Amino acid sequence: MFDIEAERPEHGPAIEALLDLSFGPGRYAKTAQRLREGNRPVPELCYVAFSDEGGERNMVGSLSFWPVVIGGVPGLMLGPLAVEPRLRGKGCGIKLMERGLADAKKLGYRLVILVGDAPYYARVGFGPVPPGRLTMPGPVDPSRLLFRELDIGAIAQAKGAIVKPPSSAEVKASGI
Repeated sequence: MFDIEAERPEHGPAIEALLDLSFGPGRYAKTAQRLREGNRPVPELCYVAFSDEGGERNMVGSLSFWPVVIGGVPGLMLGPLAVEPRLRGKGCGIKLMERGLADAKKLGYRLVILVGDAPYYARVGFGPVPPGRLTMPGPVDPSRLLFRELDIGAIAQAKGAIVKPPSSAEVKASGI
């Protein structure tokens, strides 16, 4: 029912329209957005979903993953995940996440976090972050801060702040 493809530059306007439809202008005020500002998604982990309806091919979903450092452990933040409202509950979001999580594991990522609805994301293996283990760069309902290990035991090594990875300029300046 849904075809998942790698995001391409020409998808940009349709993705923005879908994000606006799904989240409205308030999406820029969310704490997770602070980890996206000045950061870039992992290009190999950005997807779009298409559906053929009435003989017409339409973009109906999008997903991206962003590099973050999760309590000292390099990892990913999933989101935003957007699905055409009339198709929610039909499996598009799950299919996007399954593809992305499988590809992230193949690329060597060990840990993924997100802020979202625990019962929904549990369907692809996410669970609540243990209390007091991780903090976001702003207010977040602790019951909505979720993680998924792509490598068993990765969460045990993560403790502290979730932050953007250092930029290449910062890495050069620090001599790393």
